[in-house]
Amino acid sequence: MSTAEALWLGILQGVTEFLPVSSSGHLVLAREWLGRGEASGLVFEVLLHVATVLAIVVFFRRRIAELLRGLLAGRPDAWRYAAKLVVATLPAVVVGGFFRHAIEEAFASPTFAAAGLIVTGCLLFTTRTSLARAQQPEPDFRAALLIGIAQAFAILPGISRSGTTVVVALALGVAPMAAAEFSFLLGVIAISGAAVLVLPDLAAGVAIPWMALAVGFAAAAFAGLVALRSFVWLLERRAFYAFAYYDWAVGGGCLLFFALRG
Repeated sequence: MSTAEALWLGILQGVTEFLPVSSSGHLVLAREWLGRGEASGLVFEVLLHVATVLAIVVFFRRRIAELLRGLLAGRPDAWRYAAKLVVATLPAVVVGGFFRHAIEEAFASPTFAAAGLIVTGCLLFTTRTSLARAQQPEPDFRAALLIGIAQAFAILPGISRSGTTVVVALALGVAPMAAAEFSFLLGVIAISGAAVLVLPDLAAGVAIPWMALAVGFAAAAFAGLVALRSFVWLLERRAFYAFAYYDWAVGGGCLLFFALRG
């Protein structure tokens, strides 16, 4: 992998991780376009995901600091919020543990990723009506569990994690900014967990060009921060559903291309 390719993939990861267009789906399609092998590609993708955790921490640094202070001080509201994040994490842990082989097969299929983008577009389109009704300051435990189930579903390539979790949160009445905050703090746990799972591959000596990795990591972190600000801006202006057209165009275009290619 060249440095230029790593830079491009890093920007792609940073932008698509936070905008509701599925970073995993885009990276699967990009890998198909670049002809990269599956094993090292998966490790590289997970490490780029780690870079986006840095963007989340920077963007939500005040909320994270407040939450940590509350936990250390023993505040019930902080511990309750943390418990909701744990509850929302459990479905993805179960699905990732029991269906890992099937998930890996899905990641090997660019056709699956393209179809997933179309599904994501359909989900996003529902926010045209749900945004106006969403006013709760944070999810309750039932909503947290359902958001977690949505995140587990979004393990599949082409299904946007940020988009799906926010769509479900909005449908359950959680206010836009509160939905985004919960989704991305939940993402810190999910992405960090994925990085831990890939450590055995790193230890097994999967070949990774470290200079290219450094460039890709920096690009993903910076692009992710910009995209995260854009995500929040779109939510505040109730234009979130507009990304459905992009997902439909890319997913449908790729499916058509794959069909004609044979």
